[in-house]
Parts: sequence; C-alpha cells; structure tokens
Amino acid sequence: MLTPQSWQLLANLTLILHIAIVLFVVGGLLLVLVGNLRGWRWVNALWFRLVHLATILFVVLESWVGVVCPLTTLEMWLRRQARQEGYAGGFIEHWLQSLLYFNAPPWVFTLAYSLFGLAVLASWWYFPPRSGRKAPRA
Repeated sequence: MLTPQSWQLLANLTLILHIAIVLFVVGGLLLVLVGNLRGWRWVNALWFRLVHLATILFVVLESWVGVVCPLTTLEMWLRRQARQEGYAGGFIEHWLQSLLYFNAPPWVFTLAYSLFGLAVLASWWYFPPRSGRKAPRA
C-alpha cells in the first residue's frame, strides 16, 4: 500500500506531465511559426506536426464534448488517494484561475481551444509539413 506522500508524488508527476503537454501544444505552434521564419527545417518534420496536430485536436474534441481531460481526472484521483483536496473543472481553467485569477464560463475555454486549433490547422496550410523523403530526380 502506498503512503499519502507516494500518492502525492504520483499526482505531482501527473501535473508535470500535464504542464509539459500544454507547453508542447502552445510552444509547438510557436516553434512552427518562428522556425519557418528562421529556416529551421526540422519544425516541418511530419512526425512532429502530426503529434502536435493530434494533441490539439484531442483538446478541442474533449472541450466540445464537455469531457474533463483524463490527466486532470487522474491527478485528482491521485490527490484524493493522498488525502488532499482536488479541484473542480478542467486543468487549464483551474490553473488559470489560480495563477491569473481568470474566471470565465466553460464556453470561453472551448472557443479559445477551438481558435488555437484553427491556428494550428492554418499553420499546416501556410507551412506544410514535410515527410523527409526527397523527391525523385527527373
């Protein structure tokens, strides 16, 4: 049986993973934009762009459906196992409210996620990904 401290550690590791994913989503788009302007070819790698697109599409879909992120659910469960209080709502909403005192209805976050997802899709059109394969010579 795990101790409350062990459960807390697992909850904190889940939180760190969640933050890393948020940074990947936001930073990924910035990397694509800045990288293309600076000539960094790796930012258009197909694998990177597909993982980035899939991640933001997952966020948008879960917000449209009204599902709390699985990482938020896991973190809250782990915190309850550690005998800590969790928080209500989604991960982004909670931390924005906690860090920035930002209070908005859920539709605002759904709109923000959707607009960000559209920006990612626009980056695919403006800076298309590359598969890494060279075109055959004619």
